[in-house]
Amino acid sequence: MQYVDSWRTVAAATGAADRSAAEDGLRLAYRSAGLAEPERIVWVDSPRAAVEAVEKLVDAGRSVRDEVRTRPWAQERRRMYDELGPAGWSALWSATGAQLWETTAALADRIRAGVVADLAGRPEDESDVRLVLLDAVLGQHDAAWLAAFDGRGDRLDGLAEVARHAGWWWPYERVVVISERPEALYRDEAGRLDRGDGPALAYRDGFALHAWRGMPVPAEFLDELNSLTPKRIREEENAELRRVMLEFYGYDRYLTESGAEPVHRDETGVLWRIAMDGDEDVVMVEVVNSTPEPDGTHRVYWLRVPPGTRTAKDGVAWTFGLQGDAYAPVRQT
Repeated sequence: MQYVDSWRTVAAATGAADRSAAEDGLRLAYRSAGLAEPERIVWVDSPRAAVEAVEKLVDAGRSVRDEVRTRPWAQERRRMYDELGPAGWSALWSATGAQLWETTAALADRIRAGVVADLAGRPEDESDVRLVLLDAVLGQHDAAWLAAFDGRGDRLDGLAEVARHAGWWWPYERVVVISERPEALYRDEAGRLDRGDGPALAYRDGFALHAWRGMPVPAEFLDELNSLTPKRIREEENAELRRVMLEFYGYDRYLTESGAEPVHRDETGVLWRIAMDGDEDVVMVEVVNSTPEPDGTHRVYWLRVPPGTRTAKDGVAWTFGLQGDAYAPVRQT
């Protein structure tokens, strides 16, 4: 578990790279792969800037990513698999890399998509940008699989050293292009990119990703969230952005200010339905906590339920994984 925690910190690290330590790691990675050390190391401020720099390289030689990263990883994985057996390897991965894989892989995918969106001005340019991205070693965002091998051998020490101190890097025979880490990273409790008042991921050269609870949104979209009105929400044609607006604005506030009418009431609560043009209805159950607060009031909760829900009881039952006719609590709290 100690390795998971330390590599989780690496994956989320922001701020200036330790360039000296990262460069030592690069040289070690080359030597471990049986390669001559790179003649030149080029630092840039972001993965986007790295792709631009790679496209301008002259006499860098071929990519050596396979020798530096892919083959050592495959060989070390085979060694551990043979040593531990299928069950042992599965247990090791579950206890280490699997704990980090989902969030780091998703973040890397988002960065790739952001670089392509920024640099591919025409659809026909996308393949060129993606080809350069295929040459990248992900540095800190390789934390998941590095966690699985930490403390179990020294063949990957160079890769691990770079990851601890820098961002993505592109290894070629004579030149390495390496990126700084991001300046800022904002995520929600599920590890998704999430920020309502600025970029959720930002590099110091201006390359940034904007997201609300994991969903990519335009930068200008966030600027208007604090001035939303029910009318503006209804007029938004993009269904996904409209859902973001509703979450930010608050379903209860939207229902109140838009003059919505309840569609069903029973002993469990009140069922509300918001019709959405071009999208499924938003259906909510308003329930009151039967346990009073210290001041004697009762807190109101809003539960989003499937659009096909017809009664408040069915909606409440659904949140417990039950059908309405099977939901009969002995005591409510």
